[in-house]
Amino acid sequence: MPEFRLYNTMTRTIEPFAPADGRTVRFYSCGPTVYNPAHLGNFRTFLFADLLRRTLQLRGWQVRQVMNLTDVDDKIIRRANEQGRKIREVTEPVTEIFLQDRDYLRIQPAEAYPKATDYIPQMIALVERLIAEGVAYKADDNSVYFAIDRFPGYGKLSRLDTREVKTGARVTQDDYSKENAQDFALWKAAKPEDEAVGAAWDSPWGRGRPGWHLECSAMAIDLLGETLDIHCGGIDLIFPHHEDEIAQSEAATGQTFARVWCHGAFLLTDGTKMAKRLGNVTTVKGMREAQISAAAVRHFVFNTHYRKELNLSEEALEASINAVRRVGDFADRLAEATGGTPELADAADAAVAAVEAALFDDLNAPNALAGLFTFITRANAELDRRGTDLGALERARAAFARINSVLDIVPDRAVDDPELAQWVEERLAARRAARQRRDFAAADAIRAELADRGVVIEDTPSGTKWKKAR
Repeated sequence: MPEFRLYNTMTRTIEPFAPADGRTVRFYSCGPTVYNPAHLGNFRTFLFADLLRRTLQLRGWQVRQVMNLTDVDDKIIRRANEQGRKIREVTEPVTEIFLQDRDYLRIQPAEAYPKATDYIPQMIALVERLIAEGVAYKADDNSVYFAIDRFPGYGKLSRLDTREVKTGARVTQDDYSKENAQDFALWKAAKPEDEAVGAAWDSPWGRGRPGWHLECSAMAIDLLGETLDIHCGGIDLIFPHHEDEIAQSEAATGQTFARVWCHGAFLLTDGTKMAKRLGNVTTVKGMREAQISAAAVRHFVFNTHYRKELNLSEEALEASINAVRRVGDFADRLAEATGGTPELADAADAAVAAVEAALFDDLNAPNALAGLFTFITRANAELDRRGTDLGALERARAAFARINSVLDIVPDRAVDDPELAQWVEERLAARRAARQRRDFAAADAIRAELADRGVVIEDTPSGTKWKKAR
């Protein structure tokens, strides 16, 4: 089996990787801030984490993945105040949408989804350690700040000279109670608007709430230990979020916080970074309503390497829709085949070797997809020969299943759109009844009705089959 290699943002090189204990990869991936449903740009990052997770499993390792849910921060508090609600009333419905979208896109669930508000004691304990280590201080406003000039390694992930560092995100520049304008908040003193929405807790420094960066460190250390195997997220988190996580974690523990840092590039729409404020947001709900299958979305995302920017366009989505239709047709044909040829077995072995070589080389999903489609072409040619070799057929099925266990791009009409599937089955039952009473005009009308919804049907000896044309 080829060596597994990953690009490490910390070293800016592709390096050999194996879990520290040789068995289980302890893996932390930054999750959503649950004040608005995550957009497809966010889900590109979550799909990258899914690709990484599945590839690690393909390599034979177990995975313990933690993805946080940020359910207290400035945006959530602002939204709760605008709506006159508590923060939980804002975050819980959005969290449910995230989990539904995750399932729709076939993203494997992480082992844990900790909510920041459930880990306040661990966060307070981490701040106490940092104060005891002399790298954090309580300011006149009763907030606690991390002093970046007391942590010599600050800037090592982003490669920023601290003289060039602008004030970190979510820290006010005109706060003169800080020792240094660049210091970031670990614990923020409560304001009336925090109290009003249930976003304040007791602490040794008075009522307050955690800083954004603190949340991830406390949850990661509590659930995965002081040194993670992999920490991943979008490239927009490298600075200040991940830089600050490293500073506070390593200053507290004296240990390397993460052995490898992995970051996915942006999703663009017509060349512009996808962001809610730009109005170019595409949601998973929108994809579902447009009858774009999860398989097509996954193909679209994986057809570009995770470290390259991905541009969302109608043409690219249509190409992915067509590509996964071909995969689905092949899956059906392989399932129904009754035999193969020795050359089919050879094609299967070559496909597994090519796909594994691609995925184990810094998650090269585009090359893995190329290996899959080469296999489909070769396998279809061999199936045309109608061989009788059952062993070869089973090798082909096993190879296809192994490859798809990572890519997961076989369209599943019932799972991808259960409402459509139910409607189609009802219309097909009506069509069967019409044909039984020899009302062929009614049967043809139902076929046309199905076609209007993008559904193609085929009458076979084993019954009527259907698939989405999109």
